[in-house]
Amino acid sequence: MERVNEGLYDDAARERVVAEPPKRVDAPERTAFERDRARVVHAASSRRLAAKTQVVGPQSDDFVRNRLTHSLEVAQVARDLSRALGSQPDIAETAALAHDLGHPPFGHNGEQALAALAEACGGFEGNAQTLRILTRLEAKTFDADGRSVGLNLTRATLDACTKYPWRRGAAPAPFTGSPKFGVYDDDLPIFDWLRSPETGHRRCVEAQIMDLADDVAYSVHDVEDGVVAGRIDLTRLDAEPVWAIVRDWYLPDASDDELAATLTGLRAVGSWPGSSYDGSRRSLAALKNLTSDLIGRFCGAVQAASGAPGPFARYRADLVVPPATLREIAVLKAIAVHYVMRSDDRRRVQERQRELLTELVGVLVDRGPDALDRPFGDDWRAAHDDAARLRVVIDQVASLTDVTAVSWHRRLTGGAR
Repeated sequence: MERVNEGLYDDAARERVVAEPPKRVDAPERTAFERDRARVVHAASSRRLAAKTQVVGPQSDDFVRNRLTHSLEVAQVARDLSRALGSQPDIAETAALAHDLGHPPFGHNGEQALAALAEACGGFEGNAQTLRILTRLEAKTFDADGRSVGLNLTRATLDACTKYPWRRGAAPAPFTGSPKFGVYDDDLPIFDWLRSPETGHRRCVEAQIMDLADDVAYSVHDVEDGVVAGRIDLTRLDAEPVWAIVRDWYLPDASDDELAATLTGLRAVGSWPGSSYDGSRRSLAALKNLTSDLIGRFCGAVQAASGAPGPFARYRADLVVPPATLREIAVLKAIAVHYVMRSDDRRRVQERQRELLTELVGVLVDRGPDALDRPFGDDWRAAHDDAARLRVVIDQVASLTDVTAVSWHRRLTGGAR
């Protein structure tokens, strides 16, 4: 049983909102962080990720990743990197398993739609929704006043799950102006409990590991999915629109020369394909070797730059991501955006998805608690104003999978999408 740097995590790091005694008296007791991991694995919100979009809809192809398979891959990268750095791998892995729990139906497209629809109640953001799920909506434990405290995870694990530790509109540099945030106003009490005031907007190192693992997996695996789907040919890439996306979405100061050199460096990786993907086993193996090599390349560069081995625990250290690695990850992400997410057929599908969610939220607001699942219906009845009731509807819709969102819309509106 793995016990990595347990002494670096004090009683405050292991504290839960509601104190819990050990449950296994006749077997070796699990650590607090192992219990956290088990709770996320067994959560209903985790199971729903299997039917939520990563880049393309999970029902479109047996090969493409959904939010659950993506989360499992992020967790594997995070655990290995955490162990190499001398951190607590259970914390980083749990944060990785949980990092997308707050994503609504239809991936980032659904997130953007709900953000607009939730303007009157404080907006919507997948990371803030993740915190809400872990500390309120995914009910396992209740406090003395009868309020759900969600999965009742430890302070260290919840902190590691907090990718953007600030409220809406309070993003620090370099995130100033970004729509990303990590907590809704009505979840500030639990946020204040899990965060120490002296940390400010700084992220604990376990959250940094989770975030990097997400970027690494996202950049590599979305390209892999695009290649297998026939949308990306790594031997024939159109640099100009890819560079524009890198600057618009990720690295605004990157020059054409830097990005061209970055792509040249990626193409120099020994497993980079020299011929177009043809669907054969040999082609599949070559693609898998490329993804493995790229993940090792990125994690190895960060490990070396960060001065591993650690100890890397909580606020004792920070990751160092070399600028060249940031550019390589950004180029791969931009390739997936250009060839998959911005394709004409994909844009038409996304427009229909946004219309569906808009209509679904509208009809649920009109119909009220009897149209909601029982837990959300109870929340509606306890809500004190229209903004709080809208938040309940947003919580309900965000919990749906792609398929259930479509079926709810059809059942409640009589329409077809």
